[in-house]
Amino acid sequence: METLDKQIHELDCRFSEQSIELLSLGSTLCSKKINIDHIVLLVEKYYPTDFTEQERNQLVCQLETFQVERINNAKLSEVSTLSDLCQTLVETGKNSMYDLVETVCRLLLTLPVSTATTERGFSAMKIFKNHLRNKMSDENLANSMVIYIEKEIADKFDSESIIEEFKGLKEKARFRLRKVEIRNATYCLDDQIFLYSA
Repeated sequence: METLDKQIHELDCRFSEQSIELLSLGSTLCSKKINIDHIVLLVEKYYPTDFTEQERNQLVCQLETFQVERINNAKLSEVSTLSDLCQTLVETGKNSMYDLVETVCRLLLTLPVSTATTERGFSAMKIFKNHLRNKMSDENLANSMVIYIEKEIADKFDSESIIEEFKGLKEKARFRLRKVEIRNATYCLDDQIFLYSA
């Protein structure tokens, strides 16, 4: 019994109530008997800006028709996952007839991406903490993690444009190194950086 409680606790920590409701919405769309009221209720709750009231009413009609079509259409009745349902709608040309059903499917398919992004962030944090933590400050660690997690955005940066932007900053805004401490002695530098090797 204790093991079951631990597993339930871990699942509660892992998935929010919203995620579980949306996953149940996805499974409802793929089941033999579609709970139309439940689907429309969750769409109103979690996607209020994606559907107008008129579209929600049309969604009810589309779901009623889709439920009958699903029983009579061999390809649609074989579908067991949300991604297969979306793909089958496109392959059979039914996506134009059930455009709102397809939209709900596509919105639900983005849920795992959100979860994966979070997991990728924690994975990156683990790598940085284990391998680099002893060598860098917290601020540098945080900055490095942002770059590591958002690789696609960081790849678009050009070093030359960053240097030019830095040069364009006002004199007061620039960070200048004026003093360097070497072997218990302090040397003043005039706008130049000298590298000393020990």
